[in-house]
Amino acid sequence: MAHPVFRFRSRTQEDFRIEGRTTFLRYPVIGDFSEWSRLRAESRVFLEPWEPSWADDELTRSAFRYRIRRYETDREAGVALPLFVCLKGSGRIVGGATLNSIKRGVAQSCALGYWMGEQHAGKGLMADALNGLIPHVFGRMQLHRIEAACIPENSRSQRLLEKVGFQREGYLSGYLKINGAWRDHLLYALIAEDWQSIRAKGPGSGE
Repeated sequence: MAHPVFRFRSRTQEDFRIEGRTTFLRYPVIGDFSEWSRLRAESRVFLEPWEPSWADDELTRSAFRYRIRRYETDREAGVALPLFVCLKGSGRIVGGATLNSIKRGVAQSCALGYWMGEQHAGKGLMADALNGLIPHVFGRMQLHRIEAACIPENSRSQRLLEKVGFQREGYLSGYLKINGAWRDHLLYALIAEDWQSIRAKGPGSGE
């Protein structure tokens, strides 16, 4: 049975928002195709070194429709929470963040993945979005641990994770197939108790 946090049947998809200061996160919908595909196409060279190989039909409407169906299925099953990161005011899509491998029982954990359009990178937008998402994970979802992995050469991602409170825990050999090759990754994690400690230190800590 899905955890109650995923039961939003009484709401429309547009009603679900996780608020940051300058961004918000929401469910992806089929109407996002044009904006999403344009942003991804413009950012392809920027994103490809850090992502699984793009399919030949990656940016087609049919592939996006399938993507949305899979997102909805995973969300309803309680195993993933895929979200788009949008700017407050304009509502413009600037990137995405997904909680994958959501585990209940004795684990109470998830894995975090994210991407940012090239033109929006380096502006603190993903840090803002994650600082909105993390309290949702530990509060509303009642998980205990968030894991994130990044390629050692991806210093931008390492700085982001450390900025929002993650601690480096280890080195994973041949962990994920990225851009056609099995790549080593650094493992980062954040647990609820550490997040509460960061929050207790006041504004500015872990941001």
